[in-house]
Amino acid sequence: MSGTAINALSKAGQQLRDKILCRTARAGVMGLGYVGLPLAVELAEAGFQVTGIEVARDKVAEINAGRSYVRDVPSERVERLVREGRLRAVSSYEVLAELDTVNICVPTPLRKTKDPDMSYIAQACQAVAQYLHPGMLVILESTTYPGTTEEFVLPMLETQGLKVGEDFFLCFSPERVDPGNPHYNTRNIPKVVGGCTPACTELATLFYSQAVEKVVPVSSTRVAEMVKLLENTFRMINIGLVNEIALMCDRMGIDVWEVIDAAATKPFGFMAFYPGPGLGGHCIPVDPFYLSWKSKQAGIEARFIELAGYINGQMPLFVVEKIQNALNDRYKPLRGAHIHLLGVAYKRDVDDVRESPALDIAHLLKKRGAYVTYSDPYVPRIELDGEELQSQD
Repeated sequence: MSGTAINALSKAGQQLRDKILCRTARAGVMGLGYVGLPLAVELAEAGFQVTGIEVARDKVAEINAGRSYVRDVPSERVERLVREGRLRAVSSYEVLAELDTVNICVPTPLRKTKDPDMSYIAQACQAVAQYLHPGMLVILESTTYPGTTEEFVLPMLETQGLKVGEDFFLCFSPERVDPGNPHYNTRNIPKVVGGCTPACTELATLFYSQAVEKVVPVSSTRVAEMVKLLENTFRMINIGLVNEIALMCDRMGIDVWEVIDAAATKPFGFMAFYPGPGLGGHCIPVDPFYLSWKSKQAGIEARFIELAGYINGQMPLFVVEKIQNALNDRYKPLRGAHIHLLGVAYKRDVDDVRESPALDIAHLLKKRGAYVTYSDPYVPRIELDGEELQSQD
């Protein structure tokens, strides 16, 4: 860090910098889900005293009892940190008054109309605004549209009369968690950081550097917001492309898997993506539509995103029709057939069924009269059309 950058910090910024370097900054994480809990644990293991703020009281009780409900975070780590007094969970926002840093890791779902549901971010930011004080660093990690931090969050915080970049510090740093990935975690996934001012970026970079191996500062919050959307839109569109290629190959009697494997031998200009029954999870099917919504406001139609979303959304129906055709070839009807699904989570080795295409497939099969069962060691039960199904051994 250059001497010029340090000298540019306000008194509040200098005090916060010193607390971060000495690990005496009191850190808070709002939302203890698959993003917030791993972050809270990493910060606590880096030496900070961490308070997790979670509205679900059952999760608060689990954490304070030393138990983890996130598969990627072993209970042993949580239990040790709680026992040592470095990690605690609360459901009250009043603790915000005591904190020096706050990471907001709340959900950002889409409405049925595919426009952003900002209610969780709004609730979190209103709480922060109520207890905002000089020297506080606020970092939004929830995936959202470009402009959210400066257009939506900042005005709520500035109502307290404090000035961003001098009295308090505001940044965006997109979460990049990949649940179930044994190789990448909060510590070794590079952290992109963009602040409302250079001082904001500097302090957030310093803060994350205590717990994350590599921090990548960028010029603005908008750049940081767009980074995450580019990453996930890239995946969504390429998956949509390969799914469409799979539909073509199916009609032409070509083995799409052989095509992809052969194409992947090209050492440049090609990246292999693979077809599947659709898109699932908390990010890929959702995040690109934040960009699509914002683009429409700017007068630009995001045609790739909309088309890829349509193609990926049709894949469960394609799977069901393939099942029906396979049964017909054996002179058996789909109605009354017993169809067993192997895995219902959105990907392997996770317990998350959000947006899982397996649920759409199960619904379509049941609607056509099939008897549906499933097995998934990570998902003991699901609800299908108002009926509870349990995983079979």
